[in-house]
Amino acid sequence: MLTGYARYRKFKSAFMSGLAVVCALLVVLPLILVFFHLVRMGVTSLNWNFFTKLPLSAGEEGGGMANAIVGTLELMGLALVMGVPIGLLGGIYLSEYGSEGMGSWIRFGADVLNGVPSIVWGLVGFTLAVTRMGGYSAFAGGLALAFIMIPLVLRTTEEVLVLVPNAYREAGLALGIPRWKISLNIVLRTAFKGIVTGVLLSLGRIAGETAPLLFTALGSPLWNTSLKEPIAALPIQVYFYAISPFEDQNRQAWAGALVLILIVFFLSATVRVLTSWRKKS
Repeated sequence: MLTGYARYRKFKSAFMSGLAVVCALLVVLPLILVFFHLVRMGVTSLNWNFFTKLPLSAGEEGGGMANAIVGTLELMGLALVMGVPIGLLGGIYLSEYGSEGMGSWIRFGADVLNGVPSIVWGLVGFTLAVTRMGGYSAFAGGLALAFIMIPLVLRTTEEVLVLVPNAYREAGLALGIPRWKISLNIVLRTAFKGIVTGVLLSLGRIAGETAPLLFTALGSPLWNTSLKEPIAALPIQVYFYAISPFEDQNRQAWAGALVLILIVFFLSATVRVLTSWRKKS
C-alpha cells in the first residue's frame, strides 16, 4: 500500500519523465516539419532531367541542376583539400606538442572563429582571392568554405586525440620510438574514426552555406571547367530560383533544397555510423 508521499513522488517522477519526452519531441518537431514540407514541395520535381540537365533560360520550363550538384561536391572537395590538413595539423599540435599558454590562446581563437558569421568569411574570401585573381572562381569559393572548416576540424581533432590514453604514448617512448612517429603511427591511427567523424561534421556545416559563395563563387549556368571560373552550387541556385518570378524555377528551388538536405542527412548518418563503430571498438 503506497503512502501519500510515495504516491506524490511516483506522480512527480512520471510527470517529469513525460515533460522530458514532450520537450524532446518539440526539439525534433521543427526538423520533421521542415523535412516533410521539403518532400511535399520538392519531390515532384525530382526527375532524371533534374540530375542530368543544365538550367534553362529564365522563363523556360524544364532543365535541371546537374552543374549545381556537381559544383557543390567540387566546392566541398576543394574545402576538404585546403582546410582539413591545416585543421588536422593544428589539432595535433594542441594535443601533442602545444604549451598550456599558447594552446589556450589558440583554442580561444578557434572557438571565436567558429562563431564568426559565414558572410564575414565570404568577405575575407572576396578580398583574398576574388580581388587578387580578377574575378569570381571555384577556388575562391573553396577557400571561403575552407576558412569555415579549419577551426571546427582543429577543435574536433584535438578533442579526439586527447581521448587517446597516455599509456599508448608512454609505451612508444619506452620502446625508443620518436615522438613524431608515435603521433603519426599510434595516436592518429587510434583516433582515426573520430577524426573522420569531425571532418564529416565540418562538411555538413559548409554544405548549405550560401553567403560565402555569393561573394566568391557567384554561380554559373554552365559546367565549370577551371578553378579560375565561376561555379554553380546548390545553395546559390536555390537562392536565385527561390526569388525568381517564374513558377518552374520556384518549383526547382524546392527540389534543390531537398537534395541539399539529403546530402547533409547522408553526412550526419555517416557520422552516426562511425560514432557507433568507435564506441563498439
